[in-house]
Amino acid sequence: MRSLKLGLAATAVICALSATAHADCVKVGSVGEFASHDVAALFATNGLKNIIYGQGREGKGPVSLKCQDSSGTTTCRASQMACKVSEPKTCLGAWLCF
Repeated sequence: MRSLKLGLAATAVICALSATAHADCVKVGSVGEFASHDVAALFATNGLKNIIYGQGREGKGPVSLKCQDSSGTTTCRASQMACKVSEPKTCLGAWLCF
């Protein structure tokens, strides 16, 4: 009976800690726009990486990338789930983080 109580208590603690760890996850997004599709996609994905890093987060799961062509330019939107792992970094915009 005692081992059953200890097992239940340990399970409750593990569940509480895992719920806390996932509580600070958000979906982060970035936009890149340029004349060519490849460069717009590069701007969107690299901007996303820098924004996530600057917020003190780590990307989880796949990066979603959607691009739309318009007259003369291509606009790409990248997004990914990111969870808090450290304190925010000092950044100047989405491209220069220290």
